[in-house]
Amino acid sequence: MQKLFDEKINDFLFVIIFPFLLLFMSYYGFESSYVNMKAWEKAPDFMFSSVYAYRVVPNYLTVLAAEFFTGMMNGFPGLKAFLLKHGSLFYHSAFVINSLFFILSSVVLHFIFKLKPVNFFQNIKIRRLVHLVSVFLMVITQYVPTNCDMIALFFYLSGVLLNLKYFYYKKFSDFLMLLAVVFVSTFVRETACLNIAFFAALFVNVRKLDFAHAKEVVLLVMAFVLPYFGLKFFIPQDVSFAEGVYLMNNFTSPFNLLGLCFGVLGFYFAFTLCTSAQQIVLKKYLLFSSPYLLMIAFVGIFWETRLFIPLLLTGFVVASHEFKNYKTTS
Repeated sequence: MQKLFDEKINDFLFVIIFPFLLLFMSYYGFESSYVNMKAWEKAPDFMFSSVYAYRVVPNYLTVLAAEFFTGMMNGFPGLKAFLLKHGSLFYHSAFVINSLFFILSSVVLHFIFKLKPVNFFQNIKIRRLVHLVSVFLMVITQYVPTNCDMIALFFYLSGVLLNLKYFYYKKFSDFLMLLAVVFVSTFVRETACLNIAFFAALFVNVRKLDFAHAKEVVLLVMAFVLPYFGLKFFIPQDVSFAEGVYLMNNFTSPFNLLGLCFGVLGFYFAFTLCTSAQQIVLKKYLLFSSPYLLMIAFVGIFWETRLFIPLLLTGFVVASHEFKNYKTTS
């Protein structure tokens, strides 16, 4: 009993408290030279224009949290004065929201790594080491603080967990929950489509053109496409699909090239941790996520390395699970 209690305490400290401290140091220990979010008094106008307007869930939570936090601090003038020395109230409220979903992401990652891991990953020390690397990568890429990345990561990792549970147990309830996650997360960010890529990597046979799971893939695509184009219809913007095209700049700017190297080397590192069966799954994941990668190249900015984090985390997830003992496709 005492041993079990100690394990629960250690899990709490490692999965929740330690990641929170890392994010706290990132937001308050040094300032981003990329965007001066600390000085924002309110949600900036660009959050409600162009492609950012389609990120309905984070925008709503950001505004709601800022209003609530500001109203609460008005009742504590001393605390408010202290907080204003370290950033605007909007910045602090954004940190609270990001911290919540960052911790939830860490918890989901913990359950993913414990779900039928490979033999070497059953060692708690190995599991914690990879978990630490994962959360550290999530934190260090927050030099581009946003109101949607941590929320998007939480939904993506939740979808990955449901994908794996459906893969192992074939419970239709898990697939229904996966559909719900993809649908809702499309209102967060386009990262939702990566859960479709992960599902296809697990179930689709690209060599034999096996269509056994075609129905599920179609349903997942519909769960993404319907809200995606629904947002375009109900929230019309001058620019519907991208803020700009940065393809040339991505391959000419030294900073962007360094960001690309980070993504490629990080994914390569995760790939080398995988067995041959796991590498097959990861290769298929890259194939099915190619639309996302092309969008990063054309309309994203490589120096915003946060865009590569879902791919790196997926590499660690695949490395932690055994697929050769199950009916996988290649």
